[in-house]
Amino acid sequence: MEVRIVPLAPERAAERRRFVRLPWRLYRSDPLWVPPLRSEVDKLLDPQRNPFFEHASIGLFIAERAGEPVGRIAAIVNELHNATHHDTVGFFGFFESIADTAVTRALIEAACEWLRQRGRTHIRGPVNPSMNDECGLLVEGFDRPPVIMMPYNPPYYAALLEACGFQKAKDLLAYWLTEAFLSEKLRRGQELVRRRLGLQLRGMNFRDRALFREDVERIKAIYNRAWERNWGFVRLTDAEMEALVAGLKQIADPDLAVFAFRGEEAVGFALALPDINQVLRYNRSGSLLGALWHLATKRKRIDTMRILILGVVPEHRQSGIDAVLYYELGMRGLQKGFRYAEASWVLEDNWAMRNPLEKTLGAQLYKRYRIYEMAL
Repeated sequence: MEVRIVPLAPERAAERRRFVRLPWRLYRSDPLWVPPLRSEVDKLLDPQRNPFFEHASIGLFIAERAGEPVGRIAAIVNELHNATHHDTVGFFGFFESIADTAVTRALIEAACEWLRQRGRTHIRGPVNPSMNDECGLLVEGFDRPPVIMMPYNPPYYAALLEACGFQKAKDLLAYWLTEAFLSEKLRRGQELVRRRLGLQLRGMNFRDRALFREDVERIKAIYNRAWERNWGFVRLTDAEMEALVAGLKQIADPDLAVFAFRGEEAVGFALALPDINQVLRYNRSGSLLGALWHLATKRKRIDTMRILILGVVPEHRQSGIDAVLYYELGMRGLQKGFRYAEASWVLEDNWAMRNPLEKTLGAQLYKRYRIYEMAL
């Protein structure tokens, strides 16, 4: 039966809602799927509310068969990425499809043509809508649900994309840690680093507005410097950082947002978030009110945190500050009742991060996400 591709206008709320709602048709019986908040996905796609679109544009497409939606895709031009990396790569994201290659081919071709018309020569993804958001296709680790702000998809998605000509560009890794990583060896080692460097650690100040603004500026500086040489990295603009911090502040614990200082200089930062997906998985409608109710009644069930950010400025790398930050987050997490943590994501060739996780912390590589690419 013929596949029909319907372009949607991202600036129109009704058309965005059609795009946002489609996953509920595909995942309704999947117990591992964690429904996103519909209002948050809508905001992410809205050019008027997401500062990402100050330097980017997006096209939305739904696939229909016999009048029923069977897939979706977004095509994305990120001008800041192209200026940073001196390339003409376009992106795709928010990909969903039934297990049918014809549907996926039609969606991919719609995204490719949209990107060709805008001068792009390659297509890369999935990114939703950038590498600073949820990104990657899950290719290993389908036995557990995703943690907060990590993607999820059925196992057959990789075969669909590869059948359309996509090849691996880079893998992103997720590690699982238990409280066993807080070993005596790590405790002694990080104490030596603290004394040798004169490190002082403190949590973020959420209550004092002036001090909070100072801390946000510190995060911005560390983030943009610590990740600037990473594959695919694009600096967050001031507006994007403001939006990110505003969103994270709603769910973050200030004690799990930790700075490492040498004197007056912030040389490292780490952030862990409670894995509220352990609660949101019960919010099958994706409504905000439902999410608030489940958080209020089930929050004590959360025993996992996600280590979302851990970075050290370039001149202080290889000094052991990362071990200090891991230890500090682990101890603070234990005090709050967390027994497990996911550290994600880590580039597959970032051995400066992988070696400490695997050799010092005993972390288990348990999920793998893939970024694909194809010439247009």
